[in-house]
Amino acid sequence: MKIGCFALVEPFRSLERQFYAIKEMGISCADLTDNHQGGMLGVEYGFAASVSLDSHPSKIRALAQNAGLELTAFCAHANLLDPPAPDIYGTNEIIKAIRLAALLGIKDVITTEGDPKTDFGEHLTRAEQIFAMVEKLRSPVQWAAELGVKLLLEPHGRVTDTLDGMAAVLEKIGHPDTVGICLDTGNAWLGGAEPLDYVKVFGGRIGHVHWKDMPKEMEAQRGKQFGCGMGVIPLGDGVVGIPAIVKALKKSGFNGATTLEIFGADNVKNSAQRLAMWWAE
Repeated sequence: MKIGCFALVEPFRSLERQFYAIKEMGISCADLTDNHQGGMLGVEYGFAASVSLDSHPSKIRALAQNAGLELTAFCAHANLLDPPAPDIYGTNEIIKAIRLAALLGIKDVITTEGDPKTDFGEHLTRAEQIFAMVEKLRSPVQWAAELGVKLLLEPHGRVTDTLDGMAAVLEKIGHPDTVGICLDTGNAWLGGAEPLDYVKVFGGRIGHVHWKDMPKEMEAQRGKQFGCGMGVIPLGDGVVGIPAIVKALKKSGFNGATTLEIFGADNVKNSAQRLAMWWAE
């Protein structure tokens, strides 16, 4: 199992600095986290760690190589429940992420439905939610299959944070060799599911893992909040039950790349050490 890190570890710093910060914590893998179309003022002036989906791959490749990092995942978290619009991250952006990932040799592109921001999205039935997601993912799946990239769905919304919702989307999409799951331990728990059940039910379709633990005080939000960006405590200090999940993943045959979505250098380093220990047991 590879242990990598979220490339947003220092606020208001460039992507280059994020990469060096990850390496300084003793971690050798990273994902490409935030990204955008075209250009961005914050990137030009060094206070945003975002990747342009229109970048020449050599620019991103050089940043990672100079820091001594392997890039293992590309985040393309989208809004799949609201109607398409020019300012909504959706099908076009996911396709661009897949194409750039393929050029960079990254095999895992991770997406999810996110929270709806419109009345239309808020009032979809479950069947309509699933249809909206599958429709918007049809072309990205075709691109992923063509380019040999895995498109992984992460628990991070009203559909994917449930076992039956995730199963329904996977069944409707098909393409089991191309489409799988990125298990986010904190998101699944926060959405009201048990992360361990994702391992038991989906097993070999889990291609990547986002690690985060949740503090006990977040229990009041379970089933009400669908996903959070980063954990604020080390793995093992919360209530998600990370050691048991690690054990189940190993038993299932998982041996892929994973990402620590955890804020704070000490929290990241402690989590990496514990994760390696649990995996070796």
